[in-house]
Parts: sequence; structure tokens; C-alpha cells
Amino acid sequence: MAEDPDALAAMTRILSPHCRVTRMSSGALIADWKRTRFLGMATADVRKFSEGSSQERAELVTGLIRSGCATGRRKEHSDLEVALWLRGVHLLIRTLGFGRVLRLLPLAAPDYARAEPASAEDVARLKRAVQSHGRTSWFVNDDCKAEAVTAFVLLRRRGLSAVLHVGAREHPLAFHAWTSSAGLCIPDANPRGHAFTPVLSINGGGQ
Repeated sequence: MAEDPDALAAMTRILSPHCRVTRMSSGALIADWKRTRFLGMATADVRKFSEGSSQERAELVTGLIRSGCATGRRKEHSDLEVALWLRGVHLLIRTLGFGRVLRLLPLAAPDYARAEPASAEDVARLKRAVQSHGRTSWFVNDDCKAEAVTAFVLLRRRGLSAVLHVGAREHPLAFHAWTSSAGLCIPDANPRGHAFTPVLSINGGGQ
């Protein structure tokens, strides 16, 4: 395995974010931290991900999907799902307080999850959905904290990299929250042209 890093990388790309693959002398070991279980693969099977035929790779992927270590296709979040998360997060913030909700983030977006780069198109689509529901819902009422936490959780649960920022400005004293991913911010980092200095950044997911 030491001389075939491409095979290991090819397998890692299709694994679910909660799974880690470790090179072994006899092949590879997949650690499924969500279910606390392990799956071993022989060197020949691992190499099929980079050198095998499409049929061989499909058979291996099917096996990983059945075992719960991979998903068939990463689904985009529906408008309904975004709206429900946004309202739920807003209610939690109003009930528990923003600080407590931030401490609950490891439960919603576990730190064991792998973080892969997000595409600008995916983030832009999520931004439009989050801000549309945030501005049209009388319940959420354009709450930057709810929008930032919702975006962070939804991105991280898909195994995509995201950073949640909390910023402050002095004159007049104000606070703002936003999530950055793929060069975009949800909501905008400088609303109405006001700059906020980050005082807290949360980067979920182990790298």
C-alpha cells in the first residue's frame, strides 16, 4: 500500500465523512466512527479503486454503501429542509441562548466528520435558500445567528468544509455571525457595509 497512494485516495473520496481509512501492510482499515466499527479491505481490493475496471469499482462501492461506509450520491438540501433547520435553530437560540447552541454544534456536526472543499455553486445555492427563508419568515426575521448556524450545520453534515465566525465592532457596539465556505459567506460578513472583526471561529470536522 505504501507505494500506491492513489488507490487509497480514490477510496477515501467515496467514503462517508464519518469514516477514516488507514493504510495497513495487508491493505486498508476503514474506521466507521459513527457506528464504532471497523472494516478491513485487502490490498487488491483497494487498488481496484484506481486501477480496476468500472464494473470492479462499482461492485466495491456497492459493498461499501451496503455496509453504511459510503453513500450513493450526496444529496442537496431541499428548500423545506433548509426552512425547518432555520426555524429549529432560531428556536434553540431563543430558548437556550447563542452560547449554548454553539456548544451543541459537535452533536449536530460531529468533529469526527471529514471536511472536503465545497463548490461555490453549492454554497451559493444554500445561501440563496437560507437568506430567502430568513427574510420572508416572520419567525426567523433575518436573524444572522440562526442563518450562520444553519448554514454551518448543513454544510458540515454533508462533509463539506465550513467555518462559523462570530464578529464584533466597537462603534456602535454590535455583534454579527456568519459562516464562510468556498469563498462565500452566509449571511454576508459585512452587512450594509459594516465591517466586523472575528472574535470566535469554529472550524468543525477533523482534518
